[in-house]
Amino acid sequence: MKFLLLPLTVILLSRCSPAPDTFGKLDLKKWRGDRGGCNGVRDAILPDFRAEVQNLKGQTANTLTELLGRPDINQIADRNQKFYIYFLEKGPQCDQPGAKSNSRSVAIRMSAIGLATEITFQNGLP
Repeated sequence: MKFLLLPLTVILLSRCSPAPDTFGKLDLKKWRGDRGGCNGVRDAILPDFRAEVQNLKGQTANTLTELLGRPDINQIADRNQKFYIYFLEKGPQCDQPGAKSNSRSVAIRMSAIGLATEITFQNGLP
């Protein structure tokens, strides 16, 4: 019985570790701290984000949320897919949460099995 408890304890303790501060070149603390892109920090570190796009693809929804923080908008698409949208610049979403915004954003398409499959940049929502 003791042998079964040790692996379970290790698994539970490893899940309690804090979110990482960096992902390759990307400073995740700065990214997460700029909710809605309202402080201009995400826009300033956008080149670092673009450098890690290929490494973000294939990550699970839980991993992405741990790395990038809760999305500014979680949009449901067809066929059980979702988009995690993160705004890159200040806009109406800063003054009025939930307001329609055409501010530059990045959208991460999540497949039906919860993996990031596509990352696009656009104005507003995809």
